[in-house]
Amino acid sequence: MRAVVQRVTRASVVAGAETLGCIGPGLVVLLGVGREDDEETARYIVDKTVNLRIFADDAGRFDRSALDIGAELLIVSQFTLYGDTRRGRRPSFTNAAPPDQAAPMFERTLEMFRRTGLKMESGRFQAHMLLSIHNDGPVTIILDSADRERPRRRSLDQGSGVPTRKL
Repeated sequence: MRAVVQRVTRASVVAGAETLGCIGPGLVVLLGVGREDDEETARYIVDKTVNLRIFADDAGRFDRSALDIGAELLIVSQFTLYGDTRRGRRPSFTNAAPPDQAAPMFERTLEMFRRTGLKMESGRFQAHMLLSIHNDGPVTIILDSADRERPRRRSLDQGSGVPTRKL
């Protein structure tokens, strides 16, 4: 699962003439569902999103999370986050979950966001939508559930610039 998380002062999403969601200060989460995603990956993304310390404390440092400040959330499905542009000029979306798999996973993820207690609005799965985003900062963070599996970058030996492992 991939998410682009943007800190906003306000945001809204519209499909046709219908406003689907509108929030004040909080986070817009553009959410892509991959073929391998399951409940565990959804929990990871939800937990990481609402606990990211990207809101300023009284000293102006990033030290507060969405949960700490009672932020509002706008969650919008976006399969294009799985666009693979390594070859050619047209992105391939083969790593994105097909709609019959992605729709229920997206709905389960929305339910997990609702259970955080934060006010949450959402777009409509597979709809053509227009988003109005007032990015605050701007602060934009990219989350990928596959990052849980990757080791953190190894530290560099001070003098040689050669990667070393701590044992």
